[in-house]
Amino acid sequence: MCNIVVGVCRVVRTLLLSLAVHLGSGVASAQPSELATDRPGQSNSPTVVLRGMVQVEAGYLFSRAGDVDRHDVPSALVRVGLGGRTELRIGHTGISWLEERHGKGDSELGVKVNLIERGDGWLPELAILSGMSLPTGDDRFSSNGIDPSLAVSFAYELSPRLSLGSNIGLAWESSSEESTRDAAIVYTLALSGELTDRVGTFLELFGDRQITGASASMDGGLTFLLRDLVQLDVYVGRGLRGPADDLFLGMGLSFRVP
Repeated sequence: MCNIVVGVCRVVRTLLLSLAVHLGSGVASAQPSELATDRPGQSNSPTVVLRGMVQVEAGYLFSRAGDVDRHDVPSALVRVGLGGRTELRIGHTGISWLEERHGKGDSELGVKVNLIERGDGWLPELAILSGMSLPTGDDRFSSNGIDPSLAVSFAYELSPRLSLGSNIGLAWESSSEESTRDAAIVYTLALSGELTDRVGTFLELFGDRQITGASASMDGGLTFLLRDLVQLDVYVGRGLRGPADDLFLGMGLSFRVP
């Protein structure tokens, strides 16, 4: 398994470096320089990080399913602007605590490509995200498989302070108990608004649909722009149906490094 992961990582690294060289020769994206994050909700925005910039998004998550509590920290995502409306995404669950045990979670490697930079009327801002989860975690905290995903992210500006966004895609998840990989349709629908120039809020519905059943959850929270490129967030949510967490809550910090 380790040899497979190393081989996949080398291939992906080579492809991404080639992509970076190709896109880097183009004109830098005209995406807005304001801080646009892919947390704290489940929805990923269609906005990408500008070329030559690095954006770090990390936080703490507490979740409860039945009488079992789980803690995850730092749940980090690093977004690197490659230019040409493209960003490289490197994520890691961090350390998880579950039933008096703890261990490292899996990692994730992906790319986001912005296809429509700004919405116009019925046409939304649009991006495609592709990635794969790598089994770098410890036993019981890893899927033990290379799990790909593909999604479309779009957002409509309803007013200068209100927007509606959604992600729709497919995800494949390995099972530590079986050799098969389950496929699921995943979705999010989020309404986001600005209470002030530095305080934002959101309300979100998300879930997935598999052959064996479906799950749905909802969450909401606040974001606080501490500085122009530093954001604090807090959020809370609960499961609505299916195999979802009864309760989850967390907080995080996002910042950009030019």
